[in-house]
Amino acid sequence: MATLYEGYTLCGVGPVQNSSNIGILGVEQGGDIDHVLVTDSSRSITVYKVSDQKPTGSWSVKQGQIISCPAVFNTQSQEYVVVTDDRVVRVWKEDDVNLEKAFKATVSADVLKVLSATDSEPVVLFCCGAVRFLDSLLASPQQPIEDVLTEDEIIRWSTIVKAEHQLVILFSTEQRGEHCLYVQRFNPNTLVKHRFETEPGLSAPISFSATCRGSNIHLLYLYLNGSVYESVLPFRSSSTGAEGVQALSRSLCLSLPLGEEKLMSGAAVVLDEAHVAVVGFPHPSAGACKDYLCIWNTHFQTLQASKEMAGRIYSQLWCYSGKLYVPHGKMLSVIPFDCQKSSLAAAMGKQKQTSQSGKDFSNIKSALTVDQLIQHIKTSAVEDVQAEVGEFIRRTPQADLQLAAGRVALELVSRSQTDANFYPQCAFLLLLETRYLCYSVCPELLSLAMVKKDFYLCQIAFQIFSDIPEAVTCACLKTILSTPDLEMETVNLDTDSVIFMKELTQAHSRSDEEGGQLNGFCPPALESDVSDNPSNKLQRDPLALDMSCPVGLHKGALLNEVLQTAYSDRSLLPHLKDLTVPQVIVFLQYLRFLYFKYSHDAHKQIRALRTPSISQIIDWVCLLLDAHFTVLAVAPEAKRLVFDLHKFVRSQVKLYAELGKIEGSLQVLKNSKQSEDFGMYAIQVIELF
Repeated sequence: MATLYEGYTLCGVGPVQNSSNIGILGVEQGGDIDHVLVTDSSRSITVYKVSDQKPTGSWSVKQGQIISCPAVFNTQSQEYVVVTDDRVVRVWKEDDVNLEKAFKATVSADVLKVLSATDSEPVVLFCCGAVRFLDSLLASPQQPIEDVLTEDEIIRWSTIVKAEHQLVILFSTEQRGEHCLYVQRFNPNTLVKHRFETEPGLSAPISFSATCRGSNIHLLYLYLNGSVYESVLPFRSSSTGAEGVQALSRSLCLSLPLGEEKLMSGAAVVLDEAHVAVVGFPHPSAGACKDYLCIWNTHFQTLQASKEMAGRIYSQLWCYSGKLYVPHGKMLSVIPFDCQKSSLAAAMGKQKQTSQSGKDFSNIKSALTVDQLIQHIKTSAVEDVQAEVGEFIRRTPQADLQLAAGRVALELVSRSQTDANFYPQCAFLLLLETRYLCYSVCPELLSLAMVKKDFYLCQIAFQIFSDIPEAVTCACLKTILSTPDLEMETVNLDTDSVIFMKELTQAHSRSDEEGGQLNGFCPPALESDVSDNPSNKLQRDPLALDMSCPVGLHKGALLNEVLQTAYSDRSLLPHLKDLTVPQVIVFLQYLRFLYFKYSHDAHKQIRALRTPSISQIIDWVCLLLDAHFTVLAVAPEAKRLVFDLHKFVRSQVKLYAELGKIEGSLQVLKNSKQSEDFGMYAIQVIELF
């Protein structure tokens, strides 16, 4: 499942003079997830704050100079880097106004691109195929650069991937109709050359996208005939490159429709292990002469989401932090997206399976009744059951499905509990998507999901079920808290919830920028009491301002779902006592982290569909303190935490006390009647006592 949300324009762009291409050299990630660096062909580089669609900095080169490649941001030195006129490397900071006065160095060979990854030193890739780390190059700009490629071999595409604190450079080349892929690894320094498979009439790949999953690099590449192939390369390789050119094995993962018009270009970007965004290829159901941004599911060969783009789409596409950047017409648009874990829902609801999917679901018995389906569930294989459930949901009238969904879910749960090899996750998700299930209809579903550690199913159930008993809520909470963060980070969750957590942990609070209090909250000093001296009211503890999230992003996303669950205080309190002291402390630390971020309005800077409210956060803090007050009072490891919470609560009490002092005056203002003698303009002086 995938969704494309309403987009917005980041900036206007124009075509390059005497060219059919749009004037954007590149869009790169800026200093944080809310900033991007846009380099255009008209001699300018601009930093935009995406959430505000406003530029925060802009620099231009002189008339006659040419920007050779997209500018990048060096996260280690907090500096920007760009290359002009092929050989001049320029480095500057945010507060530098004139690019000409910034540091620059002329190198001895033409630079193709500067490649940058988060928390790593940028790497300079030369047109000849050689690479240098930026610092070592700038230390000796005129150092000789070796020729890795032959004279007529041209680099067509390049990128950098990072995993396990290691970098790998990928670049493709073309030489007299032959296309190769080079893989440059560091530590040890090796360069391996692969040859792309060729077919009669098949030209070079027109678009590449590389991601790192686990210990492998997954390279996706697109051809003009609509074929999307994937090659898997080990992140670490024992090969030294001395073996010569190696064949690049590949597998076909998607065949895009071509339509009637001849295609000249296109672009594809990997979104996750099951979804890819594509521009330049026609929508399978739309008319000609219409440009679309599409998200395809590569597991089921189905179109998951699409959006028509006004004006011509140029074959450029970038993806950062859950947003797609698409140049079209005379603008650069930002399109937020959401990809959920791949399931049969896409295959059943969007489009018929193609022959590559390996199974034709249209041959499933169309008149399957609920009784027949239940009999099949008892004996059939998981894959067959999931396909039959999907077809049953698609073909059954809604009135009948509302009654049948519970029976089907109960039978699926029953077999899953007795057959260890049977767990139809996709079927459960399909049934949840109908919205005809609730906890009371299938009470064992959540417990089964917890036993299987299926946290994605638990998350969806928390979002849909409104009648989860407090005992089950606490059992789920205990399982979430007891699961190690490393294990939790490997599970698939709702993308929007994880993005919210990622942006929340990295968001800068508005009070940091404005130097004042928000919502009556001022982070208290941890070692001394807060005095009433006015000079101390704006003092802020640096440790409090840098308060980090005590749990991983995925665990935080699941805890947020628990916070939003309906409950009764009286029923929940006894079950909270089942939590261990370490679990209570971690949960309270996370609630303190949320409270700190919310008190500084950090959450309001993030677009998200489901987030806990500050009142829910405070309610859970109170419940945990009530349930474990005695233990927390004597536990040494809880002393600092309880002390911090005391400070936070006291800051709120002071705020409400100050508001209470002016309540009477505000009430007088509310009840006062305006004089009818006022003309078009008047000044009224009101004294507050």
